[in-house]
Amino acid sequence: MNWDRIEGNWKQLKGQVRQQWGKLTDDDIDRLHGKREELEGVLQERYGLAKDEANRQIDDWTRRFKM
Repeated sequence: MNWDRIEGNWKQLKGQVRQQWGKLTDDDIDRLHGKREELEGVLQERYGLAKDEANRQIDDWTRRFKM
């Protein structure tokens, strides 16, 4: 899925983000506003991931959507 579509549907996708990455707080998710780079940074911070791994997880997550 195109990231612009994810950003545009962020309110609907928040629950799925929470489900995928349980260590993210509601404040983290609200603060992201659907921005991919912000999500990447928060995943690195909360999970101690390298940038490449955070990107891989985001890519895997976005492939699940058919919008």
